[in-house]
Amino acid sequence: MYTLLLALIYLAFISLGLPDSLLGSAWPALRLSFDVPLSYMGIVSMIISGGTILSSLMSERLTRRFGTGLVTTVSVFITAVAMLGFSSVTEFWQLCLWGIPYGLGAGAIDSALNNFVALHYSSRHMSWLHCFWGVGTIISPYIMSFAISRGSWSGGYRIVSVIQFCIAAALLVTLPVWNVFRKTGSDEGRSSEPVGIKKALKIKGVPCLLTGFFAYCAAEATAMLWTSTYLAETKGLSEKTAAAYASLFFIGITAGRFISGFISDRLGDRNMIRLGTGIAAAGVLLVLLPVKTAVIAEAGFVVIGLGCAPVYPSIIHATPSNFGAENSQAIIGIQMASAYVGSTFMPPVFGLIANHVSIRLMPVYIALFLSLMIFMTEKTFGMKNKHCHE
Repeated sequence: MYTLLLALIYLAFISLGLPDSLLGSAWPALRLSFDVPLSYMGIVSMIISGGTILSSLMSERLTRRFGTGLVTTVSVFITAVAMLGFSSVTEFWQLCLWGIPYGLGAGAIDSALNNFVALHYSSRHMSWLHCFWGVGTIISPYIMSFAISRGSWSGGYRIVSVIQFCIAAALLVTLPVWNVFRKTGSDEGRSSEPVGIKKALKIKGVPCLLTGFFAYCAAEATAMLWTSTYLAETKGLSEKTAAAYASLFFIGITAGRFISGFISDRLGDRNMIRLGTGIAAAGVLLVLLPVKTAVIAEAGFVVIGLGCAPVYPSIIHATPSNFGAENSQAIIGIQMASAYVGSTFMPPVFGLIANHVSIRLMPVYIALFLSLMIFMTEKTFGMKNKHCHE
């Protein structure tokens, strides 16, 4: 039963990843279709992330009331409808409107499943869970590239919508599997009273962790959204080629998480975060090299993805250990919210920098947030160790 449930969770995370890389890969063509500035992608991403922040903060109460399975299934259906909406827009404001349900669905899936796996599965499964998210993000740019080559970016959204509906249907049919775990108490949906946001924020180390998570997701989201445009603007790639190459970061992060699954139990969460940060820094240096050929920068984005790979799952997996299983759903929900604050506001800020200064500053921008992330996560783990020795 646990194996079947794990397969369903992996499938749900593919559905979470599928839409995440669509906007960035489509944007070079999409912005021309609507005749809007480069930085307007930030407006859409802010609206999407606003929905995820709201649903992440609500996730503890929703999961406790309805259970992880039902919350996940409904959320996938919501994102499927949103992707269908994206495919039918004719004005920029409609794109913004459909970003709301997409964000609401994505945030609920993320918080509920991350907490469930952190509580019931080992670190390797957390890495592989996010590897399957990466599978979704790798597929999407190629779908979009195929659609653009056929003359329309809207076809890419339509294809992903169909895939999402199929995944949602599979989750609905297998919903009784989740109900079994609710009855046995394995799903934390019916445990004690909710911890709440205020109480969770008062737990020692939580504010530092939230800051670190914010910084990491700012760096990750910037790489996700701007890689395609960076390569098109600085290396002269065509829209079609740039859309496909948006998957470079996702290839790196997915491969890295697959590899991380084999070593994470041995190295531990803190060491995995350190290792990943070092690799990502090497990738940033590759992108910064002043060479005309695109190959070095393309390799750099793959290496940045490899480095980012263990960070997110390791921070999440360490949460029950750092702060207690009884607090984990509340804290992970807030973590997701802080993550999406970083995803919401920092890529648009870079869009302004790209417009008014230079898009070439992208790797420097990513490096600044990775530095803040490693500082704050080290501080969080240090507080835990100090508490253990007192």
